[in-house]
Amino acid sequence: METRSKYYPLLKDLLKKPAFTVAEALERGVSRQALAYFDELGLIERIGKGVYRSTNYKSQIDLTLENLALVAFTTPNAVICLISALSFYGLTDEIPREYWLAIPNIQRAPAQHLVRAVRMRNIELGKTTVRMGEYKLAIFDRERCVVDAFRYLSPEIAIKALQAYLQSKKAKPNLRKLRAYAKKLRVNLTPYILSLTT
Repeated sequence: METRSKYYPLLKDLLKKPAFTVAEALERGVSRQALAYFDELGLIERIGKGVYRSTNYKSQIDLTLENLALVAFTTPNAVICLISALSFYGLTDEIPREYWLAIPNIQRAPAQHLVRAVRMRNIELGKTTVRMGEYKLAIFDRERCVVDAFRYLSPEIAIKALQAYLQSKKAKPNLRKLRAYAKKLRVNLTPYILSLTT
C-alpha cells in the first residue's frame, strides 16, 4: 500500500533498519500523528513502546533469537545478561521465559513485556558484542555471565553454568579471567571451582 503523504518519504532510511524510534522519526520531521497514521495504513508496525519498523522488513535472524535481539536493540544501553546470555552461550538448560537485560544503575527499567531488566553498577566489565542476524548487540562474555549467575540466580543454576563453562568444548575456559571478574565483583568462586575440577 502506498500513501501520498509528504512525510512517508522522510522515513526512507529508517524503513531499512530492523527498528526505529519515535525520536528518530521526529528528527526527520515526521510527527507522532503521522506514525500512527502509517501504522493504521499498515505501512509500519509498532513493535514496542515508541518503536516501529516497516511491515515489509525481512529479518535475517533465527526466529528463536529475533525477539531477544529486537528488545536488546531497542533498549538504550542494554547488555544481554544472565539467563538470556547463558542460554546464548549454551551454559544453561533453563528456557528463557523473559529477556534478561542489564542496564546502568541509574537508568529506568524499560516498560516492555517480558523484559527482565537488572540494574548493575559495573556494566562495562566483560561487555562485548555479538552479531545476531542484522543486529550488533552488547552481551556479557561467558566469564561475566558465570560470575553474575552466582550473584543474581539460584545456586543450582549458577553451579550448572560454572560446570558447563569448565567442561565447554567450543570455547576453552579462561580461569584467570573468571577469577579476576569474581574478585572484582566480590564473589568467592574458589570452593566451587575446586569441587568441580578435582
